[in-house]
Amino acid sequence: MPDVYTHGHHESVLRSHTWRTAENSAAYLLPHLEPHLRILDVGCGPGTITAGLAGRVPGGHVTGIDTAPEVLELARELARELARGGGRDNLDFTTGDVYALDYPDGTFDVVHAHQVLQHLGDPVKALTEMRRVTRPGGLIAVRDGDFGAMVWYPDIPALADWLALYHKVARGNGGEPDAGRRLHAWARQAGLTDLTISSSTWTYATPEEREWWGGLWADRTVKSSYAAKAVSGGYATAGGLEKIADGWRAWAAHQDGWFAVVNGEILCRAA
Repeated sequence: MPDVYTHGHHESVLRSHTWRTAENSAAYLLPHLEPHLRILDVGCGPGTITAGLAGRVPGGHVTGIDTAPEVLELARELARELARGGGRDNLDFTTGDVYALDYPDGTFDVVHAHQVLQHLGDPVKALTEMRRVTRPGGLIAVRDGDFGAMVWYPDIPALADWLALYHKVARGNGGEPDAGRRLHAWARQAGLTDLTISSSTWTYATPEEREWWGGLWADRTVKSSYAAKAVSGGYATAGGLEKIADGWRAWAAHQDGWFAVVNGEILCRAA
């Protein structure tokens, strides 16, 4: 079955993706970057993390790849804006397939993927290909969320319904929403042995953070490709999705609302 990106690229999804930076989404990798490195960013989306990585390697170069041409246009526009501003002209974006990367062996010093493997039917094959294009001694860096490890307060039943539904939709699309806890195992299956394993969280608790996080998930639940797949796959009804969206809004409005997104991380040194 072809890989399916469960979320799609609705505005409510991009609202989340464009918030991501190298600092808030790749902090585990940043201490290992040096100015001259060449980096491949797999599944780059709108390019905000990619641009941040480019800022860390001013004498190097960063290439972002994605399968979706429409989101790559947003990334290219970001690159043009940065170039017009007098900085970060060391990045480019193109379409690409993580299972068949169009680069010779050992091309890159670092190959990075953020929130990508959870959507793949064969994450081990993807890691094997990422290793192929990484030079000996280079790094493969991967970070993925773990939906089953996400926790929140207060106990709003609709959010439990959301989590159960998301697991069904994502796995129905061939992905693994609890990828974070599996990254190191997949890496070992791909033949990677020199691993540094870690985790980190995004936490949303202030009124502004709750409004943003709860709002984008309320919208995503009823307006995005995820919503369409939930209904067309027979996992939910439109009315059921509306109830879940209302639950997100109730959580966001609660003065004691708190939500933690747990992410697994691996750094793999290529042999």
